[in-house]
Amino acid sequence: YHFIELPLFAAVMLVIILSAYYMANGFFVESSRRKEVRSVFGQYVPPAHIDRILDSGIDSMQGEKKCLTVLFCDIRDFTRISEGMTAQELKSWLNLYLSPMTKVIFANDGTIDKYVGDMIMAFWGAPLDDPAHADKAIVTAFSMLAELSHLNKQFEKTGLARINIGIGLNTGEMNVGDMGSDFRRNYTVLGDAVNLGSRIEGLTKFYGVDVLVSEYTKQKATTFEY
Repeated sequence: YHFIELPLFAAVMLVIILSAYYMANGFFVESSRRKEVRSVFGQYVPPAHIDRILDSGIDSMQGEKKCLTVLFCDIRDFTRISEGMTAQELKSWLNLYLSPMTKVIFANDGTIDKYVGDMIMAFWGAPLDDPAHADKAIVTAFSMLAELSHLNKQFEKTGLARINIGIGLNTGEMNVGDMGSDFRRNYTVLGDAVNLGSRIEGLTKFYGVDVLVSEYTKQKATTFEY
């Protein structure tokens, strides 16, 4: 008789342990990625946008250069108005203004870049690609004016100062990504096209208009008549 010994128990246990390890590791890696994406984009894009980013599998936090549309919105005579308010009144007044404006931007698939005092900066086309980014930015600008009209009626009833805004839009190649230091980061856009958008917003005062778009945004937004 010839006896063959096959230590199957050790081999089977090794397979089970390795399978469990890689499954657990994959779960924690995916969970960590989702948590990181939500922490980065939670304040900038609508919740539905975040779900689409996670489902797409795109690493949206990597820097890239792409064609986007940027929006700058500023309150007219903000310094003069703010000087007549206490710190608490100014905070409440700004929050009442910024919240509905942000909802309008989110409703049109925009990404909030930042608030700088009374200024709102937003852009379209990232982190998810959107061929209609210029059209949506223009729709947002007019929707913000419509929302502001309702908001000013409420301000008049409560004795708060009315708000007038100027909105500038520009389209072009921009660098977009999660940028900053080890201590603080921000998903933002950079480049000459961004700077031009800011300058166009400043020109709304010169021309006496509420919304001003660049020729590049005009060329990209095909659903509008000029």
